[in-house]
Amino acid sequence: MKLPKPHSWDLTPTEAVALQRELADRVVTDTPVTSCKLIAGADCSYNRFSPTMYAGVVVLRADDLSVVERKGAVAQTTFPYVPGLLSFREIPVLLKAFAKLEQTPDVVVYDGQGFAHPRRIGIASHLGLSLGVPVIGCAKTRLVGSYEEPGAEAGSSSPLVHHEELIGRVVRTKAGVKPVFVSVGHLIDIDSAVRWALAATRRHRLPEPTRLAHLYVNQLRRGEVSP
Repeated sequence: MKLPKPHSWDLTPTEAVALQRELADRVVTDTPVTSCKLIAGADCSYNRFSPTMYAGVVVLRADDLSVVERKGAVAQTTFPYVPGLLSFREIPVLLKAFAKLEQTPDVVVYDGQGFAHPRRIGIASHLGLSLGVPVIGCAKTRLVGSYEEPGAEAGSSSPLVHHEELIGRVVRTKAGVKPVFVSVGHLIDIDSAVRWALAATRRHRLPEPTRLAHLYVNQLRRGEVSP
């Protein structure tokens, strides 16, 4: 997969916040995505306090969610753990994994926030800018915003609002389980983000692409598979 030229990742946390504010203006949040043949999930894993980062990408066919390919990468990070700046720890190694892909996904789902971030550029948005493809943020927990609990049935959703701005939707992927927090990453609108997150969900709470990516990166971290 060919990637856009990246910005420098050799930044201090203060410089990273300044860059986030600059990049937030480039995030595209109003593009409908009406078709998708390949949908990918990506994730990072690391041992607590370790600088070694393990990244994985799993590409699936959108129609039947069968696996097309998966790639991994391992790299060292020097950026500290700072809430709100997760992308500066994880994206450099994620890009190494994406660069190995033979096919370019039409949509990427990431277990993290996109627009639903205090500066409106969570890791899913930053990843979208770094890849140049549509990315959906689908997180297990809320970072900012308020909401009312969505309906109990699968597919129900409710607005996630922060400072009177719609920043995402709280989506019940399966009846009887906790909802997930879906937001625009980049190059997609919120309705399309919810649609493809639900379309990629089967028997589990999380969309299949991110669920499989999570399993894969933990296998990488434990040394059970090679990148």
